[in-house]
Amino acid sequence: MNLVEVLLLLVVAAICGSLGQTIAGFPRGGCLVSIVLGFIGATLGLWLKRQFNLPEPFIVQIGGNQFPVLWSIIGCALFVSILGLASRRTRP
Repeated sequence: MNLVEVLLLLVVAAICGSLGQTIAGFPRGGCLVSIVLGFIGATLGLWLKRQFNLPEPFIVQIGGNQFPVLWSIIGCALFVSILGLASRRTRP
């Protein structure tokens, strides 16, 4: 992969991460957090896909690498929701 392909992959991961955060209703952090959450969401989403034997409806191919956009958004939303529940504070 060259530099342009890596940057495109980071942009796609950032978009997926920010959409997942928005769906979960817990938008925290900036662009770097969205990129990391996009990759975590892709990993979690692909694991869910394999566990339930589901299809991959929307994949972006960048430089010979495939990035599962839909599963990244779903995985990110699930991960951020779990983080939001775990870090929720109780009011006195």
